[in-house]
Amino acid sequence: MKLIVQIPCYNEELTLPATFNDIPKTIPGVDQVEIMIIDDGSTDKTIEVAKALGVDHIIINKNNRGLARTFRKGIDECLKRGADIIVNTDGDNQYAGWDIPKLIQPILDGKADLVVGDRNTGKVAHFSALKKFLQRFGSYVVKTLSGVNVPDAVSGFRAYSRETALQLNIVSPFSYTIEALIQAGKKHMAVASVPVETNGKTRESRLFTSIPKFIERQLTTIVRMYAMYQPLRVFFFIGVTLSILGAFPILRFLFYYFTGEGNGHIQSLILGGTFTILGFISFLIALVADLINFNRMLIEQTLEKVRRIELSQLDDKKDQ
Repeated sequence: MKLIVQIPCYNEELTLPATFNDIPKTIPGVDQVEIMIIDDGSTDKTIEVAKALGVDHIIINKNNRGLARTFRKGIDECLKRGADIIVNTDGDNQYAGWDIPKLIQPILDGKADLVVGDRNTGKVAHFSALKKFLQRFGSYVVKTLSGVNVPDAVSGFRAYSRETALQLNIVSPFSYTIEALIQAGKKHMAVASVPVETNGKTRESRLFTSIPKFIERQLTTIVRMYAMYQPLRVFFFIGVTLSILGAFPILRFLFYYFTGEGNGHIQSLILGGTFTILGFISFLIALVADLINFNRMLIEQTLEKVRRIELSQLDDKKDQ
């Protein structure tokens, strides 16, 4: 049983040593613990610090690609190196590395495919009241849309089984945490949450720099991911809404028409007809989007098989 702890890093030379030292090097139930950093185009001495610490694997992005793309690259590299369990943590030492044994236990017990560390954000001292509210509200929205009951949906402290990592296809450029949960819910994976500790604040958040921008990005990700996995429901709802909006003006016109006062109310008929046509178009889009959704599932199954073949070939080369 091999565990690889991946740490996406961008200019983390000051915090990486503490993050590295907090990670236990031996864990009951795990034969081998390895640490990987994925450097996202750092301009400081992150790579030099990682080498000095004795990090097992150092993956380098030539330029800054963002957290979501860096996370996705890390997952692929962990799989190539034979990871049975992958733990993701942040390079700023926000998460308590000594909680990793607790985090992976549901996977070792065969009870979960994905485990999310719950920071209990309501009790984190350096989180503002607004940030705590947004965390709770965002987690509620994700729970409603994905069917996954996780109190801290945006926590990046997570453990993935090998099978889960093979099935994940992160396409969002920003919030991989939300996308992964929505995918897990729609693919009927077993998701668990365990309470974890957090360390004191080491630097300002690079994701939460602007509240309006953060909300806009999170909402965009949620809407995009939900529409991707439930297109029929999304566009059917839009079609029903538009049709209802169109029905009221049409009924208004008919009322005045049959009471002999139809003159002057033709604009109601035009408005109602416009909304009704838009509703009908939305129903057609719903059908087409649902067919595309089935095609996406076939592509994902093909991608998973290709991954398995590539990894099998890598294993064969190692054995030779």
